[in-house]
Amino acid sequence: MTVEGVLKKMITENRSPIHYFLDLKTHTIHMNQFIGKTLRFKHIGFECLNCHEDKPIFRQGFCKKCFFEIPTAGDWIMKPELSQAHLGIEDRDLEYEKKMQLQPHVVYLASSSNIKVGVTRESQVPTRWIDQGAEHAVPLVITPNRYLAGITEVALKNYVADKTNWRKMLTSKAPEIDLFAKKEELKQYLPSEVQEFYVDDFKEYNFDFPLNHYSEKVTSINLAKLPEFEKVLKGIKGQYLLFEDQTVFNVRSNEGYVIELTV
Repeated sequence: MTVEGVLKKMITENRSPIHYFLDLKTHTIHMNQFIGKTLRFKHIGFECLNCHEDKPIFRQGFCKKCFFEIPTAGDWIMKPELSQAHLGIEDRDLEYEKKMQLQPHVVYLASSSNIKVGVTRESQVPTRWIDQGAEHAVPLVITPNRYLAGITEVALKNYVADKTNWRKMLTSKAPEIDLFAKKEELKQYLPSEVQEFYVDDFKEYNFDFPLNHYSEKVTSINLAKLPEFEKVLKGIKGQYLLFEDQTVFNVRSNEGYVIELTV
């Protein structure tokens, strides 16, 4: 089977194990069924996820022009504390920013490579945690807008990491950490304006990824440096495809690349 399409982050279904689907426009491919089989990826072009033109991808699946102009690539995406829609201040498109920023956001603790704090829209629970390769997660606060979630993350990253060590996440299971104890410990460091939004319950989300064997080390590959490769898929975690030769391919970081996929 050979299909063509533009890479976007894999669609996930929260089952045990997680189910992964690669959406290539004309084909939606259930990737779990190919674990243990040989996949060949071949880069054949580009398609910006915004303008859909065949232009080199700059960042986040967008060409350079789109990346610096469209509201979906504003700085507040990566840095929620820069959100200003709650003040009526526009970055690139106030109506879009109001729609995205003025909705409930979750500040959470997750265990993947280590314990980390992060922010996601409530509507993205649990997808965000699956995409990060988190095996366990608990909500810490649920705020009414992105700005309050952002300043909470900034305050807490003085006491806990705010990034995932992707190599560690792909070479070992998450460490056994009492997320509820850590949540209670961090409560004292919440900004005063978000104290009322603390989630006072003991609900933990747990995830099972289709990966049975971890390698001692992994090497990342990408289509910019290796435009064609053929490897045996051994598992999937986060947005990574893991191969038997200890290489890994981050689908999300290759968004916007048009590929020919052969199984």
